[in-house]
Amino acid sequence: MATAAELQVKDRIFIDGEWVEPSGADPIEVVNPTTEEVMGTVPGCSPVDVDRAVAAARGAFEGWAQTPREERARFITAIAEGLQGRAEEIAATITQELGMPLKLSGIIQVGLPTSQFASMPKVMEEIAWEEEIGNSRVLREPIGVLGAITPWNYPLNQIAAKVAPALAAGCTVVLKPSEVTPLNAFLLAEVIEAAGLPAGVFNLVTGVGPVVGEAIAAHPGVDMVSFTGSTRAGRRVSELASATVKPVAMELGGKSPNVILDDADLERAVRDGVAKCFLNSGQTCSALTRMLVPRQRLAEAEELARAAAETFTPGDPFESSTRLGPLVSEVQRERVRGYIEKGVEEGARLITGGAEPPEGLERGFFVRPTVFSEVEAEMTIGQEEIFGPVLAIQPYEGEDDAIRIANSTDYGLAGGVWSADNDRAIAAARRIRTGQIEINGGAFNPLAPFGGYGQSGHGRENGRYGIEELLQVKALQL
Repeated sequence: MATAAELQVKDRIFIDGEWVEPSGADPIEVVNPTTEEVMGTVPGCSPVDVDRAVAAARGAFEGWAQTPREERARFITAIAEGLQGRAEEIAATITQELGMPLKLSGIIQVGLPTSQFASMPKVMEEIAWEEEIGNSRVLREPIGVLGAITPWNYPLNQIAAKVAPALAAGCTVVLKPSEVTPLNAFLLAEVIEAAGLPAGVFNLVTGVGPVVGEAIAAHPGVDMVSFTGSTRAGRRVSELASATVKPVAMELGGKSPNVILDDADLERAVRDGVAKCFLNSGQTCSALTRMLVPRQRLAEAEELARAAAETFTPGDPFESSTRLGPLVSEVQRERVRGYIEKGVEEGARLITGGAEPPEGLERGFFVRPTVFSEVEAEMTIGQEEIFGPVLAIQPYEGEDDAIRIANSTDYGLAGGVWSADNDRAIAAARRIRTGQIEINGGAFNPLAPFGGYGQSGHGRENGRYGIEELLQVKALQL
């Protein structure tokens, strides 16, 4: 773990291919959520720094857009190789600043973003860059300068999900990572620098959302904004971007239903569902946080969920036995505890866990793995995104009632359906209004489109869908 003696002090930002001093920015402290100690600092940049980064990106855009796709692909491959070469360092850094258990960080927090870059050259071949329609030649061209504003929970992956397709499309980038987990972004910038990407194609500025994020969203030199974060912040980004009529892609919150039909293998479905809810200590936008079970099997589901939840032992994320790391910050811990207290107040039945700190973990931002049952659709914990290790079990009376409950929130990011009959599960999934649904625990596919319905946002990331989101369409009438 990082200690005060091992501070990672980042006092420069990456603009126009160089590490430059920010404009008198006050440093922002990065706190290790396991030790509660400051582990590093990054600059708290100003709109002046955003202006510099946007100017660099604009200056580099035409040259990068005209760079042959094969050459762009070679740069992207070099970045993937650079990330792979520093995988252990990146995993340890993210475990320190976020708290995900190290063994998972290596697979998820490093493996996924590396694959985002590595997959792009092949995905680029799937794009219809030019096509003939009657007497028209239809071209797909890069949209321009992309402002990328990313979250803290899967920090490097959410950066890669924006930066990799942007580079593939021929866009240039101004990135603002989350100020809560920003250190991994500096490692990416170092990898990009080592790969020799032309100056100005990728630029990194750090700071808080209300200052740096808002400056990017409102900037007339930014052609598009891609934002991942809370629905509240997403509304503000859209508001600011609308002044210059720029498109916005956003992936926001979720309250994803996991519908277990009456013929499903209940034990397998519940065990898998608890794991999907608690991944990354519940700090996952697509987490399956609502488990819908037939009322006649409720007692059985509760016991299975209790047993599964109690195997998620909280502790030091660098210990191999740990299955549940801390939440990312004190603010997040208190927010989640507040939701647990609200669930009790509103009459949900606490099956395991609770708002008290886990035994023996007085230091660190830990929350006990928690399961509620008898959660009604209108309860706060049935409607609002908690972003912690808290599962809400919701009983239903028949399949139509299950679909009604599944669609009863403002969100629509992800979901799951379980049935012994695959066709029946797919039929139910078609009725659920979310952007992605697992059938019987189907694995996450990093090439499939990812994004939401309703207040979970709009636009899609991953695979060719991520590139297509960043392309303009032009018709030449011949």
